[in-house]
Amino acid sequence: MNWSEEHSTIIAGLDLGTTKVCAVIAEQVAERPPRIIGIGQHPSEGIQRGAIVDAEKTVRAIGEAVRQAELMAGVEIDSVYAGISGEYIASLNSTGMVAVGGEGGWIGAQDRARVLAAAGVVKVPFDREVLHVLPQEFAVNGQRGILDPVGMYGVRLEASVHVVTSSVAAVRNICHSILRAGVDVRGVVLGGLASSYAVLSEDERQMGVCLLDIGGGTTDVAVFVGKGLRHSGNVGLGGHNVTNDIGVGLRTTRAEAEQAKCAGVPSETVALIVAARMEEILALARKQVYTALPHAALGAGIVLTGGGAQITGAVALAERVFNMPVRLGEPSGFEGGAAEL
Repeated sequence: MNWSEEHSTIIAGLDLGTTKVCAVIAEQVAERPPRIIGIGQHPSEGIQRGAIVDAEKTVRAIGEAVRQAELMAGVEIDSVYAGISGEYIASLNSTGMVAVGGEGGWIGAQDRARVLAAAGVVKVPFDREVLHVLPQEFAVNGQRGILDPVGMYGVRLEASVHVVTSSVAAVRNICHSILRAGVDVRGVVLGGLASSYAVLSEDERQMGVCLLDIGGGTTDVAVFVGKGLRHSGNVGLGGHNVTNDIGVGLRTTRAEAEQAKCAGVPSETVALIVAARMEEILALARKQVYTALPHAALGAGIVLTGGGAQITGAVALAERVFNMPVRLGEPSGFEGGAAEL
């Protein structure tokens, strides 16, 4: 039986980055891994550090990226999941507790939903909104470290969660631009969280791992311990800063600076410029991680992804800054063109 003979679901994602807007269309059949059937991208001149600075250019970039993906896939999409990141994203950890309401003290799905809702009630300014409430662990009658309490017996259920908030204006501007490009928004997802599902293994999440997604304008930071997201943040620097430094140092155009940055064996001058800025980005990420989680045990080390991670020497430099193992993250768990993402 082939793909076309079974019922399939079409899922589309849109990543709005500082460098480019990317659209991906996947086909999901039963329990099989998603199959990438369409990829499109367009330069992102209207976005800086994850925020829209030129709505018209952003709408055009979204429309072109979606059109390319649709042509490749041979299907038309009417909605997307939008991946977002930027300095307008913030996060905190929270806890909540409820009395078990299930018959006979057995915990049901409704109890789980109630305790997550209770843990997700946090004070946010009027111009911010909650984007995600992500469970870290549960406790039943004081017993901690429970990943899923449904089906267990108890009278008191607690939850520890990671709450991600965002600027209302920033998210609405992004969603409005997508709508103007002719596509509905099915949901908004934190970019670093989306990346984690593509490049991290379950074992890495369990052991403790820090994912650094080095984009053009920003670097997303996500720390997982015990399979739960413990910290998510953002460093307001990325690959574009490296390119700018090269341009200034060599007194050359941006295009030539970008070419020099991506050279397999850069000149000594370029290598020194790149190393200085990349070390700054990595050091800021390290400081953020250990400020938020002073005793973080990252047994699986660091995983680098994003365009900036492809810069020659990035892995070795990260190993020196963090003093732990570092690997380059590649998308997995997909069929089709995942390598092009």
